[in-house]
Amino acid sequence: MTTHTTSLRITRRGRVVLATLIALPVLIVSLFLATPGALAESAVSANTLDYVTVLAGDTLWTIAESVDPESDPRDVIHEIMTLNQLSTAALTPGQEIAIPRS
Repeated sequence: MTTHTTSLRITRRGRVVLATLIALPVLIVSLFLATPGALAESAVSANTLDYVTVLAGDTLWTIAESVDPESDPRDVIHEIMTLNQLSTAALTPGQEIAIPRS
């Protein structure tokens, strides 16, 4: 009596499906765990911010001076850029930006 041992062979399509089935739950869990961390990064709660709609001709300098005239505009500009995650000082009319309450 002879016994045959059959080896399992996975096709290319099978490997893709298997990899997807393994990677998908890992990706979902990673996104789920990463989201609360992103929200926790903000040290300022929503109720301590005001919002300003940018008008034509507005600059961060003019907004900073009107928001907190007693402070150095450069400090206020830095805070506004940080709050709004702005990489440049360029503003677009109609854009809403968060400003710190004084």
